[in-house]
Amino acid sequence: MVRVFLVLAAASGFIAVAAGAFGAHALKARLAPDLLAVFDTAVRYQMFHVVGLIAVAWLAARSSSAMLIASGWCFIAGTALFSGSLYLLALTGARWLGAITPVGGVLFLAGWLLLGWAAWRLD
Repeated sequence: MVRVFLVLAAASGFIAVAAGAFGAHALKARLAPDLLAVFDTAVRYQMFHVVGLIAVAWLAARSSSAMLIASGWCFIAGTALFSGSLYLLALTGARWLGAITPVGGVLFLAGWLLLGWAAWRLD
């Protein structure tokens, strides 16, 4: 799992940096300010959870805790749902996609709780 989480964190970090550059340069003149802010939120939260996923991988190298594994998958799924829905909302203007975003947010919260619980239980 360590390798999978690190590879996915690296890929997600790459995507977040590329999306941030795309938003700052290509979308700035094309999107309304409110949609550009939505896009920026997606980038920011994606990068925060890259760091979280790296922390999970680091701890998973020292422990085979099921909570750590669950935390990593929560971060991955949360990124897809939270940031993914916001990227699509910003690019398409389809406001109904905002209904998906909170599911990703709940997965982020669960991931952080699981990470904290797993870290607390390390010997």
